[in-house]
Amino acid sequence: MVTIIPHAEGCLLPVRAQPGARKNAIVGEHGGALKIAVMAPPEDGRANEAIEGLLRKWLGLKRAQIQLWSGARSRDKQFLIRSIDVAALTAMIETKLA
Repeated sequence: MVTIIPHAEGCLLPVRAQPGARKNAIVGEHGGALKIAVMAPPEDGRANEAIEGLLRKWLGLKRAQIQLWSGARSRDKQFLIRSIDVAALTAMIETKLA
């Protein structure tokens, strides 16, 4: 189960990144985080941009609703998801992963 953290503006979604993958995909859950594979290399923030774009499409969010919060140079990241509470985001993720 993905461990989503409440935040004043919405919630923080932990992500485990896998840059340089064969295809862009939401892989599943990994150690309390959402595991996301992207083809982009981890250079010049390209993997972070790819992960953000993939998450935005997968969750049906607007560009302003998602922002990399921490972990820009790490595989373990947190994305701020605005205007959605923990329960709603948890339900969205569980539905899509099922």
